[in-house]
Amino acid sequence: MAKKPQLDATPLDLEVNLREFIDELVAKGYSVTGGEGADPQLIDPGGRAVLTWQEDYPYEELMDRETYEQEKYLLQIELLKLQYWGQDTGLRNIIIFEGRDAAGKGGTIKRFTEHLNPRAARVVALAAPNDRERGQWYFQRYIQHFPTEGEIVLFDRSWYNRAGVERVMGFCSDAEYDVFMRQAPEFERMIVDAGIHLTKFWFSVTQREQRTRFAIRQIDPVRRWKLSPMDLESLGRWDAYTAAKDAMIAATDTDHAPWMSVRSNDKKRARLNAMKFFLSQFDYEDKNHEVVGTPDPRIVHRAREIKAD
Repeated sequence: MAKKPQLDATPLDLEVNLREFIDELVAKGYSVTGGEGADPQLIDPGGRAVLTWQEDYPYEELMDRETYEQEKYLLQIELLKLQYWGQDTGLRNIIIFEGRDAAGKGGTIKRFTEHLNPRAARVVALAAPNDRERGQWYFQRYIQHFPTEGEIVLFDRSWYNRAGVERVMGFCSDAEYDVFMRQAPEFERMIVDAGIHLTKFWFSVTQREQRTRFAIRQIDPVRRWKLSPMDLESLGRWDAYTAAKDAMIAATDTDHAPWMSVRSNDKKRARLNAMKFFLSQFDYEDKNHEVVGTPDPRIVHRAREIKAD
């Protein structure tokens, strides 16, 4: 078997900060390929794709696009069936998408909502709190976006900002963090007891693959907007984010509001299996059990059972 091409040791040195890392890639002739409808890839000076996604991943090949598009289309039909059924029955749904930067949260949300009726499906991606919101109870600004009967609300990051970026970057005090960690399971118990269905996804990406994705964002002009100053700052804090995530899972992965970890080094498999898991929770009208099937346990699993990135 041919040796799998990888980034050479120098530009992939995880001790090098992201700006130095990208500058070195550009100087050595790395580029990005992948146009409309195709996944972007980092290409080395020899014309080979960088395969950092293969590290600690249960599959040797990425899912092919034809299979992915076919399965995605069928699952999106099932999501529409669920949405119609939810509108008829008054179901209220919250789906939380959390994970490291560049783990694939936004792309998965896009595929979830691509064909849903936007009148009954909303994406919530809140900016940093303003002065008024900082003076409120921490959960208050999230509650106002909760679903009414028949609605699906997808949170692109959520109240768990306090357990992640705020904790790591020092944007909250130790006392505020401790209160959050104590209150979050109680808050989610109230959500569930109120009849709102809550799904929590943690998207897991390995360190080298994350760095490759950041490089793609910086090198490719049409993706550069995705790379924020906070992303640049976070690269040197991998271990701190890991500790924060582990503490969050330990405190808030409960039986009434479990965390589901999604291995997302292959974005296509991650998206499909997140859809499958979400749909598998409901016995909606005209459900196609063959299409929904069972989520791949190598991709989706209970977060507290297996350590995730």
